[in-house]
Amino acid sequence: MTCSKNPLKIISLLFFSLLLFQNGKAQNFGKPSKEELAMTNYPADPEAAGVVLYEKGNYKAEVVNNYVRLIKEIYVKTKVLDAKKFKQATIEIPYYREKGIKEEITKLTAITHNGRAPTYLSKTAIFDIDETENWSMIKFTFPDVQDGSILEYTYRVVSPYFFNLGSWNFQGPLPVIYSEFHTEIPGNFFYNRTMYGSRKLNINRVELKKNCFQLPDNTDPGDCESATYVMENVPALKQERYMLSEKNYISRIKYELVTYTDFRGKKTNYSETWADADKTLRLNKDLGRQLKYDSYFKERLPASILSISDDLERAKAVYYYFQEKLTWNGKYRILSDIRVKDAFDQEQGNSSEINLGLINALKAVGLDAKIMLIATRDRHLPTNLYPVLSDFNYALVFLKINEEKYLLDATDKHNPFGVLPFRALNVEGRILDFDRGSYWEPIVPVSRNMHYVNMQLTADETGIFNGEISEVSTGYISVGKRKEYNDYNKEYILKKKQGKNEALDISFYEIENQKDLELPYKEKYKIKIHEQPVANKLYLFPFVMETYFSENPFAKEGRQYPINLGFPIINTYLVSIDLKDQYNVVEVPENKVLKLPGEEGELSVGYDVNGDKINIRLNLKLNNYSYGPEAYQALQQFFASLIKAQTAEPIVLQKI
Repeated sequence: MTCSKNPLKIISLLFFSLLLFQNGKAQNFGKPSKEELAMTNYPADPEAAGVVLYEKGNYKAEVVNNYVRLIKEIYVKTKVLDAKKFKQATIEIPYYREKGIKEEITKLTAITHNGRAPTYLSKTAIFDIDETENWSMIKFTFPDVQDGSILEYTYRVVSPYFFNLGSWNFQGPLPVIYSEFHTEIPGNFFYNRTMYGSRKLNINRVELKKNCFQLPDNTDPGDCESATYVMENVPALKQERYMLSEKNYISRIKYELVTYTDFRGKKTNYSETWADADKTLRLNKDLGRQLKYDSYFKERLPASILSISDDLERAKAVYYYFQEKLTWNGKYRILSDIRVKDAFDQEQGNSSEINLGLINALKAVGLDAKIMLIATRDRHLPTNLYPVLSDFNYALVFLKINEEKYLLDATDKHNPFGVLPFRALNVEGRILDFDRGSYWEPIVPVSRNMHYVNMQLTADETGIFNGEISEVSTGYISVGKRKEYNDYNKEYILKKKQGKNEALDISFYEIENQKDLELPYKEKYKIKIHEQPVANKLYLFPFVMETYFSENPFAKEGRQYPINLGFPIINTYLVSIDLKDQYNVVEVPENKVLKLPGEEGELSVGYDVNGDKINIRLNLKLNNYSYGPEAYQALQQFFASLIKAQTAEPIVLQKI
């Protein structure tokens, strides 16, 4: 009975069952099936611009030119459903290199199928790009991509770096029908494997494969561990507002080489303890050995800084001196290209050159400063299981004064002492204490991030409201204000504010503490409100000023991933209206109080009418900045109430 009621759904399910069955079998490269060519949508994700039909990674060891090499064979087949929205036509293949030895990308072939003769990728359209000291990239774009295209590519990596086996992503920006990762690794290589993401494997099979590997000069073949991991019908990983990097949530498996035993029985350990890593980092010429220049910086710091007796004030003076003197070139470095003296002399450098130079200078004035290694918010969080130095991409300053802890970063010209750039607010970092051993330390943002507004309105004899507004911003909110406005003149800022509310005329705009980062950012200006009456009533919206939240950031129906705002927030708006016997109050909105579970936030809006004066107070507190997806519905209702109070609940007045 059910089948006869919904035949299209049954046909669709049968179609994709057949497609999945075909994908589970060996694929014939260059010859997509009739079903794949005929496919016009993907019912599991109707909005998807494309879908990965099949992908497979086959990693194994082979003898190449008498050397044992790690071979990575990759094959991917993707269906384009909406070419205008499809953003995966450009492929980037990273490869590792060092000291004249590199991974080789071979047998690269890419084809675009459009139901007629296939279009092959030209060799002249393949680009080899150096990214960093040790990483390069092969890059190409599929030709002639249209609605309905099938894109296929395959390549082979020949690598001498068994430590760089890497990871396999089962999930990505497109939904995936079938993803398989297969490895055949000789038994003398031992890897740790870690699964990430919340999805479970459809196939998880590990077995011993006899006589799978043999050296040319060895008559006794070796055994391999054969592992197969498969995921089917994997949804796309979609970016959500206020989330940490999607790399933290993507379903993937990662291999880390632990030990290698050569054919003479010699064992080499690759998995370090943090004690091993600390020693490596302490002796590294681009990191630990860059911390030996405190005498150099002491000679170059102004005498006025050296003479400050208070430790905290001396630390602030050093910080602001570095922040003002050195300009960040936008580059991140951890274990390469770090020369703190050169950067100081040239007055510019990468992030580590600036911050490691700051550590030297703080030590030069007798303060206890250390390196803190972190991953920025656009990266996945470093693993806590064992040291993986490639997980880190950024160095901060960890400073301790009288048991108080401060995290510093002098790369940003707008951040006060102790207020990190937003990119650095990523849960925790590793403090490199080369005397007592490194340890994890949480990254805690400053707690006082406030936007306070006081507006006073007065009705004149014509019924127009004139007023004055003062705004005060602190913490991260003041950083945002300075970044938005400090490089522009007052006329530009006034015009920008004016454009956000056409009912306002803004004049006499003033700023206080524009450059003094230690003080709150203050704005003052005058306004005139031109609201038009409807019949004999005037609908006055009291929150006409620029509010911190102007829309509900959680408008989507559901949420998959944790919410991270970065820092706690306080918004307070005080509005005083003097009607001056020009209007009667017909109606004011209801007072309201809304609390998030666990005292993690509160919204209150109160209206007080006393004669011809109206006083309004809106107060928002988000005490926490990190919430699980289970808190999404409460946050959605919380912000919906906030936006409604700000934009959809007018005071109703009647002209006398």
